[in-house]
Amino acid sequence: MRSAGTRANRRRGEIEAVIDGERRVLCLTLGALAELEAAFSVDSLNGLAERFAGGRLKAADMIRIIGAGLRGGGNLYSDEDVAEADVEGGIGGYAAIVGDLLTATFLGVDADASAHPL
Repeated sequence: MRSAGTRANRRRGEIEAVIDGERRVLCLTLGALAELEAAFSVDSLNGLAERFAGGRLKAADMIRIIGAGLRGGGNLYSDEDVAEADVEGGIGGYAAIVGDLLTATFLGVDADASAHPL
């Protein structure tokens, strides 16, 4: 588990988000991506990227993505914990976290999440 003072390294695909009042690091590691491939029943990273590129995510999808990102970042959060978590901005805040995380993972360090909305 990461220490509380650890900052995100965008070059590793990490982002930071305030969840339940604490700054957390999220990262879609290879293990987290494998978890999402299984959850979304796709057979490759390309299939996963295509699913996300459609921009039509359900709330349950966002829970899974944030949960996988939290676990990939070393946080002990289940998907149930994510569903009950407090994020500033409500559903818009959740969507911003998902957009930033997917942008960091699939588009890289120089990408801007606001240029690639969900």
